[in-house]
Amino acid sequence: MTTAQTAPETTPDTAGVPGVPGESAPPWPTKIVVLLREGLLPWQELNVTAFLSSAVAAAVPELIGRAYQDADGTPYLAMFRQPVLVMTGSAEVLATARERAVQRGLPASVFTADLFATGGDAENRAAVRAVAGADLDLVGIALHGPKNAVDKVVKGARMHP
Repeated sequence: MTTAQTAPETTPDTAGVPGVPGESAPPWPTKIVVLLREGLLPWQELNVTAFLSSAVAAAVPELIGRAYQDADGTPYLAMFRQPVLVMTGSAEVLATARERAVQRGLPASVFTADLFATGGDAENRAAVRAVAGADLDLVGIALHGPKNAVDKVVKGARMHP
């Protein structure tokens, strides 16, 4: 008889970290939102959502839970501890959300239309750096922060269908 091995604990204990509840303590005091521009192709929506979500994970690693494991002992990667809401809005809604996030000092990640044509990370950063914030051709923005602050930033957007 074989006993399944327990996946190693690779995530630090986050008890008491603001915005990161214990594993059995939803609802969460924070919110993760990815806001997509209306009219993107399905592959673009998925690509932008993945890239923007990775930025939140990198910026706030305590949002990541523990690794998963199935009954056979096969380990799987850890994921966010809380849901990621995906919303949509017009180009104007995205521009306003970016401006509100900046005004409130809320960290955000952005994805511009130019990034669909670049070949990698350095080119992506150069494409964003070449354009003033108010002039970015945003196709997506992601935010994490206190629920009420994030709600105010994305006001005017709606849940993705």
